[in-house]
Amino acid sequence: MDVIVNGGVEAVRLLLSGDHELWQVIWLSLRVSLTATFLSLLIGSPLGAMLALRPFRGRGVAVSLVNTGMGLPPVVVGLFVTILLWRNGPLGEMRLLYTPNAMIIAQCVIAVPIVTGLTLAALQSLNPKLRLQLQALGATRVQMVWLLVQEARLPLLAAVMAGFGAVISEIGASMMVGGNIQGQTRVLTTATVMETSKGNFSLAMALSLILLALMVLVNSVLTWVQQRQRPL
Repeated sequence: MDVIVNGGVEAVRLLLSGDHELWQVIWLSLRVSLTATFLSLLIGSPLGAMLALRPFRGRGVAVSLVNTGMGLPPVVVGLFVTILLWRNGPLGEMRLLYTPNAMIIAQCVIAVPIVTGLTLAALQSLNPKLRLQLQALGATRVQMVWLLVQEARLPLLAAVMAGFGAVISEIGASMMVGGNIQGQTRVLTTATVMETSKGNFSLAMALSLILLALMVLVNSVLTWVQQRQRPL
């Protein structure tokens, strides 16, 4: 219990003191995770909509792969991305390994199946008659998809929250592709693991509490947007 209390006191002290290294870690954590979430939304939403609204051969296999991907272990993702970005790997010439961009790629791979799967579920949960009504009214395919997405916007925001929560809290992939380099790729999760391994439990707890506070803050904003748009 003392560790938790001391961690809370240390978190407040670090935030109020304007500790440069801490704020650098916080900013990088948000930049990497929010960028990865945004990219996963751009990729996963259209994929989920296609799987939900367009029948094609092999769709069942594709849906199974998406559902499997929703539970991908981050350390496995980190391993594959590391192999791809390694200096002798297919993308080694891009020199992305141990950079924030590599972390964004890894986190995006983790979040895309989550956003895709939840988008698929959200659109499939709509009343099938709604699609028939739109077709009867002469809506084009693009207009129909847009209107269905609008109708399912509340669960789609839940997909965004789930994707963000998955990437900002993961550790395995970020550690493997980022390397936890001070001032370059150190984020809250990797810093917490490092301080724990050094026995600095109060500082590790402080970093953990700050991470939780960030997650609550971002998800509170998204929840406010979600509930504000909910029909009464």
